[in-house]
Amino acid sequence: MNVIAIIQARMGSTRLPGKIMKKISGKTVLEHVIDRVKLSKEIRDIVIATTTKETDDPIIFEAQKLNTKYFRGSESNVLSRYYFAAKEFNADIIVRITSDCPLIDPNIIDELVSFYKKQEYDIVSNAGSDLNQRTYPRGLDTEVFSFEQLKSAFNDSMMEYQKEHVTPYIYENSKNTYFYKNSVDYSNHRWTLDTQEDFELIKQIYKHLYHGEQDFYLNDILSVFNKNPNLIKINQDVIQKTTK
Repeated sequence: MNVIAIIQARMGSTRLPGKIMKKISGKTVLEHVIDRVKLSKEIRDIVIATTTKETDDPIIFEAQKLNTKYFRGSESNVLSRYYFAAKEFNADIIVRITSDCPLIDPNIIDELVSFYKKQEYDIVSNAGSDLNQRTYPRGLDTEVFSFEQLKSAFNDSMMEYQKEHVTPYIYENSKNTYFYKNSVDYSNHRWTLDTQEDFELIKQIYKHLYHGEQDFYLNDILSVFNKNPNLIKINQDVIQKTTK
């Protein structure tokens, strides 16, 4: 089965414009995301899905520099962007990741993909819109689903938010969804990049753990917080934007 990670990326951001091209430890956020996803043993290929807007040209240049495949599609209809990207690169299984997650964990990605391949669920996720199901830090969000599920969502979605956020249609119309949970609930942690406060926190994490290799994962980051409990205060007041 052709397992492809599709990483959605664009320069536009209401709260932190150009965030994925910001530098952390000498590399762009997008490069860190790609480097970490490349460590996955289950993913066969990576595709950066961006828009046709000229302002997103820097993302293409970065993908080319990093020898990473890319696809350009609709800015607002991210669902169609995903669908056509998956179709062009012959994906059987899609791993959905966003480019604002420079701490994405390849081990967790592999856990979810491996679980998905052994089961018969429409979608396996450690994220999703139901906050009661979340046990992983925000920023390690991974969703795994088939091309057929993506195709159904593409063909049948009617609401704008369903097209803007890719997977809502699958969650809302499937009775066969699995929320992959950690043994300990760490959902109080916010490791995604959406605001300047998030950026400051992630820079601190990289300062503690990054030494040129992406060899630190969930437990390593948690260890940093255990030793430096004040870190969580940096972005604790940031309110997450809602899906709808």
